[in-house]
Amino acid sequence: MKLSWAQIVRLGLVQLCLGAVVVLTTSTLNRLMVVELALPAMLSGALVALHSFVQITRPSWGFLSDAQGNRTRFIIGGMAVLSAGAALASWMVALGIAGQGVGLALSVLAYVLIGMGAGASGTSLLALLASGCAPERRAAAATITWLMMIFGIAVSSGVVGAMLDPYSPARLMAIVGVVTVGAVLLTTLAIRGIERQVLPARLPDVTPLRQGLAEVWAEKRTRVFTLFIFLSMTAFFLQELILEPYAGLVFAYSPGQSTSLSGAQHGGMFVGMLAVGIAVSGLKIGSLRTWVTAGCLGSALMLAVIAALGQLQVGLLTPAVAILGVFNGMFAIASIGAMMQLAGQGREGREGTRMGVWGASQAIAQGLGGFAGAALVDALRLTGSDADAFGLVFALEALLFVAAGLMAWRIIDGGRLRSPAPQLVPGE
Repeated sequence: MKLSWAQIVRLGLVQLCLGAVVVLTTSTLNRLMVVELALPAMLSGALVALHSFVQITRPSWGFLSDAQGNRTRFIIGGMAVLSAGAALASWMVALGIAGQGVGLALSVLAYVLIGMGAGASGTSLLALLASGCAPERRAAAATITWLMMIFGIAVSSGVVGAMLDPYSPARLMAIVGVVTVGAVLLTTLAIRGIERQVLPARLPDVTPLRQGLAEVWAEKRTRVFTLFIFLSMTAFFLQELILEPYAGLVFAYSPGQSTSLSGAQHGGMFVGMLAVGIAVSGLKIGSLRTWVTAGCLGSALMLAVIAALGQLQVGLLTPAVAILGVFNGMFAIASIGAMMQLAGQGREGREGTRMGVWGASQAIAQGLGGFAGAALVDALRLTGSDADAFGLVFALEALLFVAAGLMAWRIIDGGRLRSPAPQLVPGE
């Protein structure tokens, strides 16, 4: 039996919860630490990066969910750990001690828990989708679940932001309590019974962790796709920490205007994801390979336009960023669809391990890409103008997207990775 559309939407609710909790730590708490607590932006940035790097543990979580044959436990348990980490981080901010002594140590622990919880829950959820979805539904399932996650991020950001005014520590903890407890409860209700109804019961796999990871890494398709994920996601996240500063320094955008710029990009991503989902699953237009490649090359083109706007001082930054978001969304959702297709190839029962390997590659790329983009801009601004510094980084990002697009076109074929021609053996 395969996942029904109703069950796919229920799994999307789990993604919604993941997005709602994670955005508390990467957006709301980040702002409170920098503004209300007057802590260095580098400190909050390091904590956010820490939760990404901790997700290098995703292959382990994926393998354990494969081996134990109970992904539901990891999905609910991971959400509980994520929520506990978010609550602890919020408590340190509410007490005003997030940047000193014991408070800093507990904040570090909190962000480690956030990374571990997100990795365990998210990896197991994607593995359940990949193993439980009929092949023709995987692209649509990826679209539904990711759109719901973006919806969770948007709603959580907007509602929490509105309810925090006027800010007080007690108000912060009350809101965080509702979000985190609600996320665990909703996840438990949404996931209940799905795995048992869809996947046949199987005996636990006694393969040691190291051997299980080695088996998956020995698959050429897994290694090749891991490299593609790392390359494309590094390009994707290079602009994450520099786009709003670029708007402020080069185009004199106010804080409110730069915030709306981020909204335009995410709105564009939503449109791009929705368009690809409808085109591939509903209208049968194009293949995943076509949409991944088009998204990468389109993103490269718009990054070149954004860099040129800074040189020409043409005030079209917001529409250009919105179109960049559309191409980003196209690339992202088609890549996720391809990932779900590929996770089911190779040895059966290793979907979680493959998802974990690719999730770890994405997490490392996110941490390195964001930091590298900011560091490069800082270094280049010492020797040139702001427009030149940002423009060079955007140009580098565009080149990485071109390389990723060309790689996608070569390695993805109808939802499968191309394999070398088989070697014929005499007598066959």
